[in-house]
Amino acid sequence: MEQKKKRILVVVGTRPEAIKMAPVVLELRRQDWAEVRVLATAQHRQMLDQVLTTFGIVPDIDLDMMRPNQSLPELTARLLSTLDAVLASEEPDVVLVQGDTTTVMTVALAAFYRRIPVGHVEAGLRTGDMSNPFPEEMNRVVAGCLARWHFAPTDASRENLLREGFSDDVIHVTGNTVIDALLQVAELDIPLPFELPEDRRLVLVTAHRRENFGAPFREVCAAIRDLADQHEDIHVVYPVHPNPNIAGPAHEILSGHPRISLIDPLDYLPFVSAMRRAHIILTDSGGVQEEAPALGKPVLVMRYETERPEAVAAGVVKLVGPDREAILREAGELLGDNAAHAAMAKGVSPYGDGKASGRIAGILKRELCGSAN
Repeated sequence: MEQKKKRILVVVGTRPEAIKMAPVVLELRRQDWAEVRVLATAQHRQMLDQVLTTFGIVPDIDLDMMRPNQSLPELTARLLSTLDAVLASEEPDVVLVQGDTTTVMTVALAAFYRRIPVGHVEAGLRTGDMSNPFPEEMNRVVAGCLARWHFAPTDASRENLLREGFSDDVIHVTGNTVIDALLQVAELDIPLPFELPEDRRLVLVTAHRRENFGAPFREVCAAIRDLADQHEDIHVVYPVHPNPNIAGPAHEILSGHPRISLIDPLDYLPFVSAMRRAHIILTDSGGVQEEAPALGKPVLVMRYETERPEAVAAGVVKLVGPDREAILREAGELLGDNAAHAAMAKGVSPYGDGKASGRIAGILKRELCGSAN
């Protein structure tokens, strides 16, 4: 008698989740034991759609939760009630979530209430500070408490989970699926989607963190403008997040500078192309801290804490905070000292070998079907 396929519901809400879950979806769809369903909460609408299209993934269920400038309580409440009805209808054998968004936390809670096991991809990242990043640290801690399987990207993430009391047999070090996605597209010849003067070095910026809203983000913008003022051989390109708390100050402070381009958010493939072309990258993003070192790009992280200390320890990422003087000092050194730049541009990735998705699929097969062969 043919064994019934296991139904796996993969949930994505934001662009980073889609990037990191796309390789998992594609790998599971190659498995003859799995029936894969993709649920998009669309916590971020346009940027999520861009990534799913890139990887040829069409959501089976789309909740379309995006609302302009929505509050966290509003989003959480609507997600929780809507997800309960979806889980009741879908009846999955397992729900897979990734990372630390409001979608992840809420899905884990909704599945817990329905007694559906959760697999947490990119488990065990911690700063130890519930306010940094906010609300992501809380989201991943809650998701971790509710998950049955923890797919940790690194040994350090595993150690975090062990310190919190999780049993070693539910923690699996797989590598980070972002490297799977990156390696699938990094060699594609994708032209830059913006004009870059031939005699300028590209400084790529991403900044959108909620905990930096207000005065810290204005400090970041001031530092970016100062950097462009002081280095005539660079061109700063900043794909601006649409959140008005980011877009408003960014355009107010940075618009009109001849060496700064504020552009719309980039699709995944053009963004990878921009990272490959960049001389240095300034970011407060989590995913960029993982991707850029694999491409040999020095990264300055405009946050005081990071849940990704492996790249800092490897010397390819440096924390500068949303601090105007520190950003200027460290970026200036990388732009003016070839040896300092070379020391950080080592192409070292502590986050995996591009095979994390296969490991996750194998673990799920063993756990759900009794075999990984």
